[in-house]
Amino acid sequence: MSTYFKRTALVLALTALVAACGKNEEQQAANKPAAAPAAAVVAPAATPDQAILASVRALRANDLNAFFTAAMPAPEVAKMKTDWAKHMTEKPITDEDRKHFTEQMAKLTAPGAEDKLYAELEPQLKKFDQESAAQMPMLIAMGQGFVQSSIQQSKDLTDEQKKQSAALVAAAGTWAQNVKFTDPALVKAAIAAVCKTARDLNLKSLDEVRALSYDQGMLKAGIALGGAKEILAVYGLKLDQALDSIKAETVNNGGDTAKVKVTYTAFDQPFTTESDLVKVDGKWYGKQAIEKWQKKVAEESAATASPAQAPAPAPAPATK
Repeated sequence: MSTYFKRTALVLALTALVAACGKNEEQQAANKPAAAPAAAVVAPAATPDQAILASVRALRANDLNAFFTAAMPAPEVAKMKTDWAKHMTEKPITDEDRKHFTEQMAKLTAPGAEDKLYAELEPQLKKFDQESAAQMPMLIAMGQGFVQSSIQQSKDLTDEQKKQSAALVAAAGTWAQNVKFTDPALVKAAIAAVCKTARDLNLKSLDEVRALSYDQGMLKAGIALGGAKEILAVYGLKLDQALDSIKAETVNNGGDTAKVKVTYTAFDQPFTTESDLVKVDGKWYGKQAIEKWQKKVAEESAATASPAQAPAPAPAPATK
C-alpha cells in the first residue's frame, strides 16, 4: 500500500486519541431509505499513477472490495476470500455475546434513538467539561508527540516523507485543538450519523454477521466506512474532500519500478509525498506492500514445509 495511506492512518490514530468521546455537516433525513454504497470504477492500472488513483477512487466510493483489488496482489485477495469464512467463525461466540450485540443494535436503531442516546450521554459530557476539558490540549499534544516520534523513527520513510508527515500531523493537532468535541450540536450530529449507519448496516444478530459472505462483508464494511467519514466530518475532518483533492503524477518509470508524486489538500493545507511502486503480473502496487506480502508468503511456506523439506540441522562441533 502506498505511503500516502500509511500517513492517513497516522492522522486517524491521532484523531482517535482526541475524539474517543465523539461520535457530514449535513445529515440526511433519518427516515430516508438506506442506499448501497456507490461502486468504485477501478480502471485497469496501466500506469503507476493510475494504480494509486484507482485505490483513491475505491476509498472515495467506500468500495473496500475494489480497494483491496487495486492495492493488493491478486493471490493475496484470493486468499482473503478463501480464508473469510474461517476467520469469521474461528472464535466461538457465547449467548452473552449474542445478547450484547442484539441489545446494542436495537438501541442504536430504535425510533427516537438519537434523542435517547444524547440524553444518556449529556451528563457525561457536562462532567467531562467540568473535570477534564482543561486537560484536552495536553492530551492532544501528547498524542501528537507520540505520532511525531513514530514518524521520525520510521525506517520506511525518506527524510522528505518524514517532513511531510510531520507537517500533516501538526496540522491535525491544530485542527484538534480548535474543535470542541463535547459541543452539544456536534455530539447530536455525530450520534445521528452513528444511528444512521447502524440502520444502514441492517444487522440484527451476531449470527447474521458471522454468516456474511466475503462480498456481503465488504459491502457492510463499506457502509461502516461511510459512517465513519460522516462522524469525522461532523468535527471538520472531511476525508472525502481530501480524497477528491488527490493528484498523482509518475515522475520516474523504469519499467518494473516507478516513483509517483502525490499531492493533496488536508486541513486546508497542501501536502506532497512520493510513493515507490513495483509491477507484479502486469499491475502496479506499492513497493512496501509487495515486500511485506512476499515476506508473508515466504514465512507461511516455511511454516508449512514438511520435515523432509526442512533444511538439515548443522552438524554439532567436534569435541576433543
